[in-house]
Amino acid sequence: MELEKLINNDIKNAMLARDPEKLEALRAIKAALLLEKTKEGTTGEIPESVELTLLQKLVKQRRESADIYAVANREDLAKKERFEASIVEKYLPQQMGEEELTEKIRQIIAQTQATSIKDMGKVMGAASRELAGKADNKMVSEIVKKILGA
Repeated sequence: MELEKLINNDIKNAMLARDPEKLEALRAIKAALLLEKTKEGTTGEIPESVELTLLQKLVKQRRESADIYAVANREDLAKKERFEASIVEKYLPQQMGEEELTEKIRQIIAQTQATSIKDMGKVMGAASRELAGKADNKMVSEIVKKILGA
């Protein structure tokens, strides 16, 4: 709920500053939150873990779109998507560095007693719960594969 209040406040500030690019990115976040909040089977409150997942999804979508636009030589659209991704990222917790992430994954592997790549699902499950919002799952997956020897 705090995120929603923060987004609404930032939308007001972007409107006052007459910043249409930032306003568009913020409205996209607000729309995604509203959809999540009004989804069937919800209580109207969004848990923080769901907010983090939602923000990560928005960033991932923007980055993938930017890559597609860059390949299609539409740098104008790619730049817009990268900008929107940077705005959404500001609401995510600080991302872990690769060294810190590797150390944390080693601890998770020790906790889950994983010994081979066959245990990757068990490790990824524990890692995604523990590192929610702090690290990109793709990077986590690559590090787990490297450590377990895929």
